[in-house]
Amino acid sequence: MKKLLCFVGLLLAVFGGYAAHGGNLGNLWQPSEMVIVFGAGLGALFIANPIDVIRDMVHQLKELWNQEREDPELYPQLFGLMHVLLSQLQSQGMKVLDEHIEAPEESSMFLMYPAVLKQPELLQFMVDNLRMQSMAKVDPHDLEALLEEEIEHLHDGHLRPSEALSKVAEAMPGFGILAAVMGIIITMGSIDGPLTMIGVKVAAALVGTFIGIFACYCMFDPLATALEHQVDRQTARLRCMAAILVMHAKGKPPLLAIDAGRRRIQQENRPSFIEVERWLEAQQL
Repeated sequence: MKKLLCFVGLLLAVFGGYAAHGGNLGNLWQPSEMVIVFGAGLGALFIANPIDVIRDMVHQLKELWNQEREDPELYPQLFGLMHVLLSQLQSQGMKVLDEHIEAPEESSMFLMYPAVLKQPELLQFMVDNLRMQSMAKVDPHDLEALLEEEIEHLHDGHLRPSEALSKVAEAMPGFGILAAVMGIIITMGSIDGPLTMIGVKVAAALVGTFIGIFACYCMFDPLATALEHQVDRQTARLRCMAAILVMHAKGKPPLLAIDAGRRRIQQENRPSFIEVERWLEAQQL
């Protein structure tokens, strides 16, 4: 909702300011210029990127509009789940997790934490690395390097839609100039016509430049940046989980391992140590 309201405010500022200055909004309605600019941008996007990146971009854009903030229940439930898991690991060993990590969606333990189950990538990251540790003991330093490498790979992969959208944004002013040049060509072909019609055709051509600049700085570039922030927020979840697993591998108590994960969360979503303690105490009641 916030992004939608901000976009409406952006439109009001740009077009309202134009109208307040005496501009005729009807003159900006040039469908042919829009077809050239947005059609060229869309074509370039599909040519430059594999279909998987396009699909991921659509998915990320939907998620961007549907969920603008972190789920407030995610970290309380994640820390509660990890506290239970690590406590059982300390007391009963890795074998106790077999029935849970093999099918987490059916596990009685995981079903108590639905906010975690709604994050398939985080859940898969957790389960895969717990399964790996249950199969063979991994040195904590090797585990840390392995997890960091996996997170960087996932992070880079999720950034591809943002980077693709950013490149299209950079090209939009150029596509606007392309539309304007084509409009000028049409105008020059009618140079012997009425002077008023020449003015109308030149104005229509210049709208193409406006559309390209508007699409770049008011649409695609802000969306690309928003997608990048969204990926950073998702990556923070993985870094949180990685820190917890590494501290557990080092033999630290569950609470200290969870605190290590808490420190890897982005500042706007990071709870205090006291808040984490209260969450865990509330879930144990």
